[in-house]
Amino acid sequence: MTGRPYIVGNWKMNGTRAMLSEARAIDRAAARHPGVDVGIVPPFTLISAMVEAAQDMAVGGQDCHAKPSGAFTGDVSAPLLADTGAVFTIVGHSERRALHGESNAEVQAKANAALEAGLGVILCVGETEAERDSGQAEAVVGAQLDGSLPTGEDAAARLSVAYEPVWAIGTGRVPSVDDVGAMHRAIRAKLSAVYGEAGAAVRVLYGGSVNAGNAAELLAADEVGGALVGGASLTAESFATIISAAAALAEA
Repeated sequence: MTGRPYIVGNWKMNGTRAMLSEARAIDRAAARHPGVDVGIVPPFTLISAMVEAAQDMAVGGQDCHAKPSGAFTGDVSAPLLADTGAVFTIVGHSERRALHGESNAEVQAKANAALEAGLGVILCVGETEAERDSGQAEAVVGAQLDGSLPTGEDAAARLSVAYEPVWAIGTGRVPSVDDVGAMHRAIRAKLSAVYGEAGAAVRVLYGGSVNAGNAAELLAADEVGGALVGGASLTAESFATIISAAAALAEA
């Protein structure tokens, strides 16, 4: 575990107002572990309600548009996210890159727009199974970082990077702890090369089939500063276990 842990739950396209009870329970779990930064990223429809329900966890958006406003039907800008009470957003998730064809340049523009609106950013990177099997994983992730990292003098101060191997997201497959550590060290080296000393403070999260059973082992890997959790964040019981695992490592 590197620095103060950051545990973030990405609800993706799941969640109605009936699930606010789970969010309140997660918020209570966050209150029990003040040494852990906890965030939830619900669908856009729940952000305002979750902000009202939350006292000890941060609430973010799953994506934002690169423009602050305009004729972009169905999109949500960073200023609109901030207006709902969100304090950060994810950009560059593999599902956006694959299903919506988002390029590195588009992801970078979104990250810059989010920072301009005063939001924190979680930038996602990760390789496919074919890229890993061909020995190109670190090169692919490095290229994503080169093209997607936000620019600006203080960009690193409100940035986290989430490494999510595409082949591990929602599949139950997880890379070895050694492989996770190796990729996180490579990401750290890239962050230091781009941002200098400020790059050392950027938290690098692991994501990809993180659950209550494997969280402690993954969070203990080299240069892992937290987790971006998918399905296991939809219930307070499983997500609270992950928060507790992060707290235990931080206190050890």
